[in-house]
Amino acid sequence: MERKVMYFEKPGKDNTEACLQVVRNTIKDGNYKHLVIASTEGDTGLMFSAALKASGINMVIVTHSAGFKAANVHEMPTATREKIESTGAGVYTGTLITHSLETAFASKFNGLYPALIVAHALRRFGEGSKVCCEIVMMAVDAGLIPEGEEVLAVAGTGRGADTVLTIRSAASKRFLELKVLEVLAKPKG
Repeated sequence: MERKVMYFEKPGKDNTEACLQVVRNTIKDGNYKHLVIASTEGDTGLMFSAALKASGINMVIVTHSAGFKAANVHEMPTATREKIESTGAGVYTGTLITHSLETAFASKFNGLYPALIVAHALRRFGEGSKVCCEIVMMAVDAGLIPEGEEVLAVAGTGRGADTVLTIRSAASKRFLELKVLEVLAKPKG
């Protein structure tokens, strides 16, 4: 089924409700079994998981790793995580595929490493597009969604959601098999 892409004039959280509607319509019209959503502090994850809990779709909310912002800090409060889980969605906290280890080396040794090159290349399509690819691989790596499935992925620029993609899932070890199949919503430019 051919769908029209929703383009937003500006990136950011003001597009979250429209992205939720895109996902609702896509779930209703398609045959999707898995939805992966980026949510740092949990607001976006809670919004989507509460709104879609009756949809029957496997929802995985992916957060930053512990210590991403500062040592020993979990950005998603425990109470928010519990609210999300009470809707039936799973919450996964893990290392961003294109970030942590190589960022440490790049900072220390002023170099550019393959994962950072991939991250910068994916950002040409927008921050949310990069994050959608990362969170799908993270969810596969964690065993929360199967490999080789068409999944919906939602992410954003900064806070909230501004990007919705359909992606053929792959583990990070098989990154080159990951395919962006459709762009359903994203910021312009």
